[in-house]
Formats: sequence, C-alpha cells, structure tokens
Amino acid sequence: MAAQVVVITGPTAAGKTGLGVRLAQAIGGEVVSADSMQIYRGMDIGTAKPGALEMGGVPHHMIDVAEPDEAYSVARYVEEASRCVDDILARGKVPILVGGTGLYIDSLLSGREFAPQRVGSGMEDGGRTQFAPAEDIAPLQGRGVAGSVSYDAEACWQELQAIDPETAGRLHPNDRKRVLRALEVYRLTGQTMTAHNEATKRIPPRYAAVKIAITARDRADLYRRIDCRVDGMVAAGLQAEVERLIQSGLSAGSTAMQAIGYKEMLWAVKGELSAEEAVARIKQESRRYAKRQLSWIGRDETVRWIIWDKEPDLEAAAHSSTEFCREVGVI
Repeated sequence: MAAQVVVITGPTAAGKTGLGVRLAQAIGGEVVSADSMQIYRGMDIGTAKPGALEMGGVPHHMIDVAEPDEAYSVARYVEEASRCVDDILARGKVPILVGGTGLYIDSLLSGREFAPQRVGSGMEDGGRTQFAPAEDIAPLQGRGVAGSVSYDAEACWQELQAIDPETAGRLHPNDRKRVLRALEVYRLTGQTMTAHNEATKRIPPRYAAVKIAITARDRADLYRRIDCRVDGMVAAGLQAEVERLIQSGLSAGSTAMQAIGYKEMLWAVKGELSAEEAVARIKQESRRYAKRQLSWIGRDETVRWIIWDKEPDLEAAAHSSTEFCREVGVI
C-alpha cells in the first residue's frame, strides 16, 4: 500500500498556509511546500512566503531551494520533494503538502516519470507564471529540437504528425513549445509523447493522499482577500524586491520574473506602467490565477472542501481536518 500523505490546497489567499501549520501542529506533521514560486531564494514578498512566526515552529521543506535564475522543472520538484516526503515518513511524521500549484501536487503524488530534457528547458507550474500546462512536463523554450534557434514551425508540426498523429492533432502548428517538446521526447527516447503519457498513467500512485481544499463560499470574499494581500505586498516593499532582483543580475526574461506580481511590478520599475496600474494588474492576474486553481482542483472528486464565510476560521478548519485525518487512518 502506498504511503499516506495529506494535501492542503486551494486558491491563492484562501488560508492554505495557516491551515497547514495548524494541522501539522495537531497531528505531528511537517509541511512540504507545493508552491512553484516559493522555491526561489530572494523572492519572498511577492510569493507570500511564510516567515518563521507564520511557520509556528513547524518544519517547512521545499522553500528557498533554487536561485531565481535557475530553470526549475516539475520533474526536479518531484525528485526533490519526494526525498523530503520519504524522510518525513521515515521519521514517523506526517507529510503535509501545502500549496496551490496543482501540477506539482498531482505529479508528486502519482510518482509520474518524466521524459528526459535538454539543458535549458523551462518550467511548467500550472499557471503561476502565466503559462498553461502542456503534457504535464516542462517544455523546451526558445530552442530548436537539435539546439538551433531557427526552424520552420509548419515543418516541425508535419514531422510530429508523421511520428505521433495523436499529439499533433491536439496541437496547433504554431504551438512551438509543445511541438518541439514532443519531437524532443521522441528523439531522446524513441517513444512518442502519446506512448510516454499512456505508460505514465499506468504507474501506480507513489503516495496515497488525503486531500483537503479551502476556499470562500462567495467568490467576492476571496477576491477581496486577494486584493488585500496584494496591497500588503506592495506596502511590504514588493517594488524594492523586484529592483533588487534585477540589480542582482536576474534577467527580466527569466521564468521567475514572469510570475504574477513580479512581471507587473517590473513594468512599473521600467516606467511602462504607473505603480497604480501595476498594482491593478497584479490584482486582476491574481484573481484569474485563483479561478484557474479552483478549476484544476474541481476536477478531483476525492477532495474534501472546507468552505468559509467572509473570513476563514482556521482553528475550526484545523479541527475538522484533524478529525478527517483520524477518520481515514492518517493518525
């Protein structure tokens, strides 16, 4: 039987971090972050990274594990996070995955295998950096299949059509990242993307999961919390954080700088938007991200929802989550 872990997920600003800490305190758990941006060092304010006080003495893993200029993939996350989970289990503690990056959570739980990638591939994170998930693996960005930056998009799609018509049929010829990634998988492994994905689906899950999601009953209340969070980030020095990252040499085109909050604030730093316009954009994109998160989670019928009115009651949520963990035998 697969080892059992607990998942606390939900849209941004719903109260995941607070609930995860309280549940960990109640059941002897440790938190494994499932947030695609909190992995980066020096990106604290815009990622709502928990500080020592907010962690409440609970060990947190998978935070500050990469530099912002690194190309971090879901495959690397699964490799590193699974080591954390296995270590927590070996010490008799309960691993609690906390975060809203659904692709990271699903890939870790499934034990999904990833096709090899060339150095320089980018990251897929389920929408946090405003990219859409593609084939559940990190796509090649800005490179030809053989390493060249020049290629004929239509010719590449035609090649894919001959090799893997099922994948080609799902992709537009101009969808360069996914077309090139599918070709790359075939050239590196001799296996089509379709065959690789089908084989992956047959792998038994690595971990059994008790999944809990927290959100607001009224979407307007969630959006209000999102707006308040953004205002708090700005007051805490989000612009200065972005300026510091750029001054450190981080490229404006890096994956990390495409994250919601950083991209818009960078436009303000460069004078392409006013500060007020940047903040409004951050709020708008954060609300859109929350909608994508809710759609992703909503596909999973095994999730137990905790729905709050106006403001989350985290103590009550922790109590009900603890009872749920007891019911299913986690504790």
